Amino acid sequence: MKNILDKIVSVKRKEVEEAIRQRPMRDVMKAADTAPAPLDFLEPLRAAQPIRLIAEVKKASPSKGIIREDFDPIAIAQAYEQGGASCISVLTDVPFFQGSLDYLAAIRAAVTLPLLRKDFIIHPYQIFEARANGADAILLIAECLTRQELKGLQQLTRELGMHALIELYLPANLDNVLNTGTELVGVNNRDLTTFEVDLERTIKLRKLIPEHCTLVGESGIATRADALRLEANNVQAMLVGESLMRQTDVANATRTLLGLA
Repeated sequence: MKNILDKIVSVKRKEVEEAIRQRPMRDVMKAADTAPAPLDFLEPLRAAQPIRLIAEVKKASPSKGIIREDFDPIAIAQAYEQGGASCISVLTDVPFFQGSLDYLAAIRAAVTLPLLRKDFIIHPYQIFEARANGADAILLIAECLTRQELKGLQQLTRELGMHALIELYLPANLDNVLNTGTELVGVNNRDLTTFEVDLERTIKLRKLIPEHCTLVGESGIATRADALRLEANNVQAMLVGESLMRQTDVANATRTLLGLA
């Protein structure tokens, strides 16, 4: 396999098949239908300045291993809310990021901010799962999906009242992303073949993305200077996990990143 993404998607397909065997689609659809109405994930990120923050609850990653040993997802989410984050991203992938859907449901009960299910979404089942567990938005990764799959999953997400943050790394996938009609685009600054990070990737792609789209810079954002660099280049939001998760005082680190401390 040429990169970690291929491996993850292969495992995810088997995981979804097993989940459907354990809990049929009709049951998950019913749970999604009876869940409280979703919050608007996009609106808090729309403002041009100052840059907004999607703060990520993330225990581990394939490239860095365990990021935070004393991992309390509820306490971390509450610290993000206290620190001024606009939205919260929750890793739900188990084998590669040590996340859980249970974290999503627990955080939904503990904070008032809109929540993103961060996972490798390849099947409608996962979108109904997300809604049933309190997600207001999901992540779709262009490199994981065909043009038709991307558009179909985006449409289902909107039908359920949620937003999809559609992420890309390769500029060649931008047309597929924009073809969905999305207003929320993410650019991953990390090369998944080498794990190298370049913040310029988001800045360069901003020039190719329509102004009406809210752009989220992802990966490699650690300092106030990084945040200001993105803001100066018309990037409306940033998704930050690792650098905040490593801090002793997460709420204060969040405020510092946002220039509120």
